[in-house]
Amino acid sequence: MHSEFHAWHSDNIGHEMRIRVFGHYGRPLLVFPCAGGTFHEFEDFGMLDVVREHVEQGRLKIFCVDSLDNESILRGDGHMGDNVYRHEAYDRYIVNEVAPFIRNHCQSNCKIALTGNSMGAYHSVNFLLRHPDVFDACIALAGIYTLKHVIGDYYDQNVYFNTPVDYLPGLNEPWVLDQLRQAKIIVCTGQGPWEYPEDTFRLKQILADKGIPAWVDIWGHDVNHDWPWWKKMLPYFLPHIL
Repeated sequence: MHSEFHAWHSDNIGHEMRIRVFGHYGRPLLVFPCAGGTFHEFEDFGMLDVVREHVEQGRLKIFCVDSLDNESILRGDGHMGDNVYRHEAYDRYIVNEVAPFIRNHCQSNCKIALTGNSMGAYHSVNFLLRHPDVFDACIALAGIYTLKHVIGDYYDQNVYFNTPVDYLPGLNEPWVLDQLRQAKIIVCTGQGPWEYPEDTFRLKQILADKGIPAWVDIWGHDVNHDWPWWKKMLPYFLPHIL
């Protein structure tokens, strides 16, 4: 399988950020790691193996990025307002640096699909809802969709605009809704240990209320928050966005 490693100093982040690319052609898929994870997590935990056929046959090109969670919403010290604001730097990095890099690498202006597990699922949904002009599909596995689970009771404008179940009900711009209604949104969660299915149920209802089509799949009480299940979920859903 063709693979490449890229890194550059991000002006938005203020330090080097890294990207691993797998594949030579196909639908671009941006992969977010789990909480505080790195670009090599997708390969290390066997997720690449379960989608290898799509990559090798030129249906899929994968771009794995670093997380910034440990410097932002998962940071344990400092003022929480500053920590959440730091996520906005990650937003700018992904939209203004990574997305153009992907389009240039693919030699195409096509929109980009997103995926991730756990916090990666949160990022997948949040980036698609905030930037449907850049992204047009997501496969979000075992995510949370409110930041209160990780930051507690702190709340400000940046928390609001990074909490999908809060800002989505008030999202009324016709051009945004039109693009979201054309997107392919897949959200899945288990109901076993360490899962937050209540977030997914809430997101499902809001999407339905806004008339945004989505495949929201709730798996069983035996499905826990771990890699063996995510390795079953991703290849199951992936063909629906290719």
